[in-house]
Amino acid sequence: MAGWVLGVIGGSGLYDIEGLEGPRWITVESPFGAPSDQLLTGQLGEAHLVFLPRHGRGHALPPTAVNARANIDALKRAGCTDILSLSAVGSLREALSPGDFVIVDQYIDRTVAREKSFFGAGLAAHVSMAKPVCPRLSAHAAAAGRATGARVVEGGCYLAMEGPQFSTQAESALYRSWGCDVIGMTNMPEAKLAREAELPYAAVAMVTDYDCWHEEFAHVGVAQILQVLAANADKARALIRALAAALPGERKASPIDTCLDGALITAPAARDLAMIAKLSAVAGRALGLDPA
Repeated sequence: MAGWVLGVIGGSGLYDIEGLEGPRWITVESPFGAPSDQLLTGQLGEAHLVFLPRHGRGHALPPTAVNARANIDALKRAGCTDILSLSAVGSLREALSPGDFVIVDQYIDRTVAREKSFFGAGLAAHVSMAKPVCPRLSAHAAAAGRATGARVVEGGCYLAMEGPQFSTQAESALYRSWGCDVIGMTNMPEAKLAREAELPYAAVAMVTDYDCWHEEFAHVGVAQILQVLAANADKARALIRALAAALPGERKASPIDTCLDGALITAPAARDLAMIAKLSAVAGRALGLDPA
């Protein structure tokens, strides 16, 4: 059994990780385009960590411009075994207050302008997203959050909207009626792509506001979010350190590690060679490609 290589995707307000041993920013090229930034690699406790700022350092990329395919592909090429996502979200529930951390377990994807799959014409695949996050990594993340003193809520449905504008009041009311708990702009198609890349994925949604549905609070705006982001980012860094310290020394296999075994549907003789080459990292194991 191999050790953990934890990929961390940092959202708004989280653009670096302090305390790494041997920190180094590296460039990883992807056939799916440019990732959001270089990857920061280093050792954190017993775990090797690979960090990617989702919006790039300086927050240059709006949600729709984030190349999620390149990001997940680059993390896979960097040797990641698992991915922890951290992102700022609005609350759709009275009980979820700014500063709370929600360990997401379900999604509704309302994005419309993003590439959502590594696969396509020449090599089709259909992975299951019934359970879109890894329960093992999610449990570790929840425990790490509590160890840092954060208020952690396990379980919640994340509504992924396209953005970059915030919701209308009618939309916010609709999403609440659907049973959604938090709203954000970045976890989709990220979670779907992580599954296609056979990477167990867990998401920590850091609440910054009440969107625009709550009559007793101002409607969400950038200034309001920035006030909460700094504190959330510090708590997120502490969570990452606690998570790395608590991970078991050896990583046991997950069913997600081999989820493509039952997902590839295109017959081998009909597969496009150019597509196979592009998928060398995310699907190389399932395609029987030489890791070298």
